[in-house]
Parts: sequence; C-alpha cells; structure tokens
Amino acid sequence: MNMEKKQLVLNKGQEKYIFRYEAGQEGSLLDALVACATDPRTDFDWFDAAVLSFRLTQSLIGQADQLLYKDLPLPMQPSESAEDYENPE
Repeated sequence: MNMEKKQLVLNKGQEKYIFRYEAGQEGSLLDALVACATDPRTDFDWFDAAVLSFRLTQSLIGQADQLLYKDLPLPMQPSESAEDYENPE
C-alpha cells in the first residue's frame, strides 16, 4: 500500500526545519518534535513544537471534516431563506 507522504515546515530565522512523515504516523512526528525541542544542539524550542503540533492538528481536523461531510449536500446559500423551508400555510 502506497502511504501518503506529508511534511511540516518551520522557517525560523536562517534555519528551516522540515519534518516529513506518512499518514498514520502523526504520533511519531509528535515524538520527533519533542526530541528536537529537548535537544540543546538545536534552536528548535517548545514554542516551535507547539506551533507545528497546532498545524498538524488543524490539518487532521480538515481531513476529518472532508471525510465526515463529503456526502452531505451543500449548505443553504445566503439568498435562500429559512422561511422557504417552513410549513406552508
């Protein structure tokens, strides 16, 4: 099975941190963020880890929304009024 490859990128000053991972390996990515944040040899800190974990969470929420709502009809357009759908008199 061909897994989808993904990446998170953080530009920090002159440095660029690139974390590549496969779908389903988000837990390992979080472990890598912790390892980098605790490594005194890098300028990657806990704030950087928090920023990337937030981006990861937002991406996962977006993917979940796509799966959950893919078969639902589009929402009402602003020009359509809720009154049009109430019981006719």
